[in-house]
Amino acid sequence: MDSHIFRAFQKELTCLICLTYFTDPVTIHCGHSFCRPCLYLSWEEAETPAKCPTCRETSQNTDLKTSIILKNLVSYIRQEHLHQFVSSEEHLCRTHKETRKIFCEENENLLCLLCSKSHEHETHNHSSIERAAEDYREKLLKQMRSLWEEIQENQRNLNEENRIADVWMDYVCLWRMIVKAVYENLHPDLHEEEKQHLDKLTQESKNILWQLKKNGTKMTQKKKELREMYEELMIMCQKSDVEMLQDFGDILTRSESVRLCMPQPVRPELSTGPITGLIDRLSRYRVNIFFNNETTNHSIMLFDGVRRWRFGHDRQDTAFKPKSSNYVAAWGTEAFTSGKHYWELEVDGSRDWALGVCRDSWIRKKDMLVESEDIFLLLCVKEHSRCSLFTTAPMLCQYVQTPHSRVGVFLDCESKNVAFLNVTHDSLIWTYPNYSFNFPVRPFLYTGRT
Repeated sequence: MDSHIFRAFQKELTCLICLTYFTDPVTIHCGHSFCRPCLYLSWEEAETPAKCPTCRETSQNTDLKTSIILKNLVSYIRQEHLHQFVSSEEHLCRTHKETRKIFCEENENLLCLLCSKSHEHETHNHSSIERAAEDYREKLLKQMRSLWEEIQENQRNLNEENRIADVWMDYVCLWRMIVKAVYENLHPDLHEEEKQHLDKLTQESKNILWQLKKNGTKMTQKKKELREMYEELMIMCQKSDVEMLQDFGDILTRSESVRLCMPQPVRPELSTGPITGLIDRLSRYRVNIFFNNETTNHSIMLFDGVRRWRFGHDRQDTAFKPKSSNYVAAWGTEAFTSGKHYWELEVDGSRDWALGVCRDSWIRKKDMLVESEDIFLLLCVKEHSRCSLFTTAPMLCQYVQTPHSRVGVFLDCESKNVAFLNVTHDSLIWTYPNYSFNFPVRPFLYTGRT
């Protein structure tokens, strides 16, 4: 191949970030290509949405696939360089004057064919230099992908911990106000119980805040360790085949050790505690709720909406992808405009569910989103092996115990508010402030199919 053409060929296979041959090459929306590790690190450091490091065009997709053509071309170039290296006179076997094209995995040495059959090496594992380089680089890339997932997971957890810590005391202050209001309205004479309830709330909140900050420090340190290990793997992967094989050492073992003892996120949960006679007092307003026939409605995007809301807070998450869902919705046959009403519904801890009240105007909308101002719901969203509670209007994560049997709903049309209760524990889950909605509203239930 003409030297000018070969140099141009090499240039097109060179990453413009690290200035070496592509490592796990990807091509982004604008058509420019980079090493995946280089691009990810570049995007992670940026303060703005993902952009091309060359032309600065915003990338529409951050879930990238390896460019097989570029990867194969880089492999061809590396093999050409390797062939030139091992064929050069200065790198011939000094003993046998033969080309050293065998790699000994035990000693990490390059051997000629005769040396590989010697008494010293005959029991060792051998492979061709080309095959060894390809296998070792693939091991590095596989480890880097796993490590990057750990880095992203740790960062998401750290962001979540920091967000909770920033709003925690305001959240607790709001809860204190709610508890005081409940005792004032229902039990103005239970001063000692109210005091014990508030004291426990205060102590728990302080302990949780301390745990959040301590865990945040651990995650920050782990982030540093993971990042340093990732960069070390990337540098190793960028080396020439011979350098990589000879310097490989215990890098995979060390990278595995860094992934051990990953800090797990704190799951804050206030034990709001029972309030004497709470359910009994509200049960005097008990009504029978009848729902219309259950209908599958794909235009209701409550749980996908919650996940989008959660991910939308984190710039480093990839684009949100709605999950395929199979949910059913049911509306109360009766709309309420006056009086006080209390009803209970069974919930299933193994599925997503949402319940509360909604306005008819929301039901008639084409896209019934979770962030609408026309719904006042308690949502339980399954996330892996645990559940998270949310309330709407506005969207708010609730850090209290998740009910797993019966939930009470108390609708006070006089004060225009809604409260949710954990029937089993005779405790409050959440209550909206007075004058939160306009009439009419009707009961609503939304859940996954069995």
